[in-house]
Parts: sequence; C-alpha cells; structure tokens
Amino acid sequence: VQLVESGGGLVPAGGSLTLSCAASGFTFDDLAIAWFRQAPGKEREGVSCISNRDGLTYDSDSLKGRFTLSSDPAKNTVYLQMNFLKPEDTAVYYCAADFSCAKKGEMDYWGQGTQVTVSS
Repeated sequence: VQLVESGGGLVPAGGSLTLSCAASGFTFDDLAIAWFRQAPGKEREGVSCISNRDGLTYDSDSLKGRFTLSSDPAKNTVYLQMNFLKPEDTAVYYCAADFSCAKKGEMDYWGQGTQVTVSS
C-alpha cells in the first residue's frame, strides 16, 4: 500500500485546511485509513480513522466537532477536513492504513507526513 498525503500548509488560527490521503496498491474498500499527528516534543496522537469496509469512523474525542474524516472510493482518497484550527493543532500529520482501525498506531502502512502550521 502506498499513501500520499497533501494539503498541509500555513493557516491562521480559526482557519480551515483539508488534508488528502491518496491510497494505492490495494483494494481501497478493504482498507482502514487513519490520520495521526505529531507535534514537536510530543507523542504521536490519533486523530481519526475510517473503515472503508463498513463506513464507520472513529474520532478523537478532543477533536470531534472540528475535524471530519471522509472517504471517496472513486478517487481512492480519504479527506481530513479541519476547521477552527488552533495553534496547538500545529503538527506533522500522517496518513496510515491497515485492515482495521483497531490497529491504531501499529498500522502497517504510513505516508511521509504533511506539515500543518497554525499561526496565532
């Protein structure tokens, strides 16, 4: 499985960004695709995960209401819509894939990461 993230950048506090994760090399509908983030000096944090087999999503409680995960099987792409961004959302965001969201941080396939910087 190959994962390519895009959409990161610099955004002012209160702004929005949409990250994309394009997956290839496996049947998209069989995959669970997740987003994680890691801020400098902090541990990696799970953001959200979608199981393409059943359409269920699993979201971080602390980010619900601001971050929304969606999947477009026609494009083999998962999107993370991030609204009302805060400076503490600044991190490298990673896309990961496996066959179950239950794998969490132990997913087998990872993208290269995309930087999101929120200015105050």
